[in-house]
Amino acid sequence: MAAEEEKRDPNLPGDAAPKGEPIEEAQGSPGDPDIVDETGTVEEGMDAPEANVPEDGGQEEVPVVPLSEFDAVSAERDQYLDALRRLKAEFDNSRKRQERERARILEAASEKLVQELLPVLDNLDRALESEGDIRAGVRATRDQLAEVLANEGLLPVASDGQPFDPNVHEAVMGQPSEEHEEGTVLQTFQRGYLLNGRAIRPAKVVVAKQV
Repeated sequence: MAAEEEKRDPNLPGDAAPKGEPIEEAQGSPGDPDIVDETGTVEEGMDAPEANVPEDGGQEEVPVVPLSEFDAVSAERDQYLDALRRLKAEFDNSRKRQERERARILEAASEKLVQELLPVLDNLDRALESEGDIRAGVRATRDQLAEVLANEGLLPVASDGQPFDPNVHEAVMGQPSEEHEEGTVLQTFQRGYLLNGRAIRPAKVVVAKQV
């Protein structure tokens, strides 16, 4: 056994290195202080990069607004707020004046209409107090009332014999007729009225249709 050990090649792996010879470290070994590992961390012994610190060592300086400029801006703001308040007050006052004026006009119009209708009411009272046939008196009173309303812009809608107009007529039924063209108003059930040219109540009519 001793002879075999003496014949073993000293360069084979597993043989201990000769005593007294220094062992060289592989390049890039953990013992090298200038090497950074794969994760990007600096090995012990390396200096970390310095952070960007202001030269004076403190925080960044905040700009200071001069007191005179601050006072000027505050005064301008107060002027705008005061002008806005004045404008709002003027708008409210104008709206209230318009509402009062509208109410006054409506009241005056109602008063005028009632005063014009009082004579009609008087004539109806007289017709009821009279004896005999009162149809003539009622007819005269009706004409007087129609005149008062006409002065206020109220006019009856023309219907019988007129072409049907959906703007002022309301067809309640159709009736076959050989004497009239289709769409002609044959009869009026209820008279319609216009106030200042605008239909406030359509006339209910019977319309001719083809036989």
